[in-house]
Amino acid sequence: MKKNIAIAFVLVGLLISGIATYRLQSQSQQENLPPEPVAESTAVTDSNIDFALPDLDGNMRQLSEWNGKGRLVNFWATWCAPCRREIPLLKKTQEAHGADGIQVIGIAVDFPDQVIAYAEEAQFNYPILVGQEDAMAAAEASGIDFIGMPFTMVLAPNGELLKTHIGEIVEVHIESIVAVFKDLKAGKIDIEAARAALETI
Repeated sequence: MKKNIAIAFVLVGLLISGIATYRLQSQSQQENLPPEPVAESTAVTDSNIDFALPDLDGNMRQLSEWNGKGRLVNFWATWCAPCRREIPLLKKTQEAHGADGIQVIGIAVDFPDQVIAYAEEAQFNYPILVGQEDAMAAAEASGIDFIGMPFTMVLAPNGELLKTHIGEIVEVHIESIVAVFKDLKAGKIDIEAARAALETI
């Protein structure tokens, strides 16, 4: 009987020791895992952005065509759910502020046929340019690491890059961007102040 009790104590001790070892190993593995990617914003401070890509009709369009307007250049794809969620807000922004000198431009990192088919459903009220690898190369040539979508460049009317935002654009971001564009247009702030004002989005 005493022998059985001793064996039981040993087994319980081993079980407790095993559980403790498992928990320590599990915790260690969790701590060593790389952090999950999150949407982030990055500011780039000294470049003018210009590149050319075909529109939905196959005509080459240059970003500089819209010089004189504050621009939201939004990189998206038909297969990207957050990108699709942004589109109604971007359309609303274009409709509400296009007359004030703000221009939304969509850059589809996707196959032209898929973009054309989706455009029939989305009824864009802003220009869409298309270019799979060419679109990514255009962003990277501007000094920006293309790490995912959606991804938006905010350009001053003269083409200077004010801000890049990685992740979904939401209403509060649009409000900040529109306010900065209006202050730039009114001469209340300069480029550096505009960049500072957009740092938090």
